[in-house]
Amino acid sequence: MNNSFTFTIKSICFDESYRPSDNTRITTNFANLARGERRQENLRDALRMINNRFNALAHWDNSKGDRYSVELEIVSVDVDIEGKGQTFPTIEILKTNILDHHTEQRIEGIVGNNFSSYVRDYDFSVVLPNHNKGQKEFSIPDNFGDLHGKLFKSFVKSGSFKEKFTKPPVICLSVSENKTYQRTGNQHPVLGIEYQPNGTSLTEQYFQKMGLQVRYFMPANSAAPLAFYFVGDLLNDYSNLELIGTISTMETFQKIYRPEIYNANAVAGKSYQPNLKNSDHSLTQIVYDREERSQLASEQGKFAEQHFIKPYQRVLEQWSANFA
Repeated sequence: MNNSFTFTIKSICFDESYRPSDNTRITTNFANLARGERRQENLRDALRMINNRFNALAHWDNSKGDRYSVELEIVSVDVDIEGKGQTFPTIEILKTNILDHHTEQRIEGIVGNNFSSYVRDYDFSVVLPNHNKGQKEFSIPDNFGDLHGKLFKSFVKSGSFKEKFTKPPVICLSVSENKTYQRTGNQHPVLGIEYQPNGTSLTEQYFQKMGLQVRYFMPANSAAPLAFYFVGDLLNDYSNLELIGTISTMETFQKIYRPEIYNANAVAGKSYQPNLKNSDHSLTQIVYDREERSQLASEQGKFAEQHFIKPYQRVLEQWSANFA
């Protein structure tokens, strides 16, 4: 019985000429931007927003606000379960790299940022609704997210990951509408003011199974806190520039996808509850189809069930039971 699956990592540059490949999860945020009539303007505008935000946060020795630019790579991870060369697309994440135009240096940024996975779509769009069909009260099935968590941990421990990346991933998500966040007295020079939620969420529990803990910070001049999922010590394991790369990238995406929260005209106060029905917000010029995205999550969950979960069920169950 094979105890380790083989992960293959491919990456493609995310720039204004990016076109999603046929096997990219089309609900992935950046893929959604790269389609339609305005695709090139969308990409150009998003990248400009990222660079402007980066320079605003990295303002020291940067009087003209043009010292840095961010390069993004889309990292796709395929897994081979049986060692026969047949792979399934498991995870898609983003990698930032920072160009310092003063020193002509290219600085490695953080891997993670955005996170998408077919198996997560399967868990949330197939397993969870099926489990709750006809139930009066919402509940979570036993072992929910176990396989996904183990696949992710296995990937981060793999030789393929360590060969390509020097530090563990940080994933940056939006805050949850179902929770209230309280401002704390803790403040970081780059991440900003820390917030504490009033309880845990299903997303937090799901990411915990992936070996990730979470902290919530609102950077300077942001409208709302961001959720940072990480391994180890978020505040000391990464440099200021690495953290700014993640903030500028993910806050830009959130302004496009969740303008009600991240492009709100009023800033989060001491006590904050996000609201996707908030009409007091500004829109970016970037076209994004949010409705299409939620429909596709369900299709992709079914795709994972059909091409990965069912065909490899026995192997996956055995592997999961033996996973240390």
